[in-house]
Amino acid sequence: MEDAQFTPSNCNTQPWDVHIVSGNIKDELSRKILEANRNGQHTADFSFDTKDYYARYSERQIEQAIAYQQAMGIDRNDREGRMRVVNLNYEFFHAPHVAFLFMPSFGDNVRVAADIGMYGQSFLLALAARGLGGVPQTSLGFFANQVRESLDISEDMKLLFGISFGYPDEDFPGALMRVGRDSVNK
Repeated sequence: MEDAQFTPSNCNTQPWDVHIVSGNIKDELSRKILEANRNGQHTADFSFDTKDYYARYSERQIEQAIAYQQAMGIDRNDREGRMRVVNLNYEFFHAPHVAFLFMPSFGDNVRVAADIGMYGQSFLLALAARGLGGVPQTSLGFFANQVRESLDISEDMKLLFGISFGYPDEDFPGALMRVGRDSVNK
C-alpha cells in the first residue's frame, strides 16, 4: 500500500479510500454479498451493463467470457455451473484478503475514477513485485451498500471496485486462461 500511495492523481487529490478486510470480517462480508446476489439486491454506486458495449468492445467482452468459462470447464448452457463461477467473485476467489477501493464523488466522477484505476494498477504491480497476486473485480462494486454497512463507511464514499489478493494459486483453472489483445498497429 505504501508503494501504491505514490500513484499520481489529478491535482494531487489522492482520492482513494482503501479498506482491506481479512479473516472473519471477509468471510461474513462474503456471506452477505452472496445472499444479496441471490436476492437480486444489487446496490452499485455506478452503472454497469455489458449490453452498453458495442462493436469491438462487445466482441472482446464475449471472447473473454467464453475463454473464462472454457478454462473453468463450464459449458455455456450449464446455468448452475456458470453461477458457481460467478459466485467465486463474491467468495473473493478464496483469497485471504480483499481491498475495497472507494472514492469521493466530484463532478462527473471521471477523473476521480481514473485516479482510482491508476491506484488499483499501482497496487496490483506492487503485489506482483512481492510475489503476490490480485484480481481486480468490478463485480464487487455491485454491492456498495452491503460493503459500506459491513465496514461502517460513510455513504459519501462510493465503491468503484475491489481487489482480492494473496499468493496466487497457479493451479486455479481461471489463472491459465489467456485472452488475445488487439494489435497496437491498427
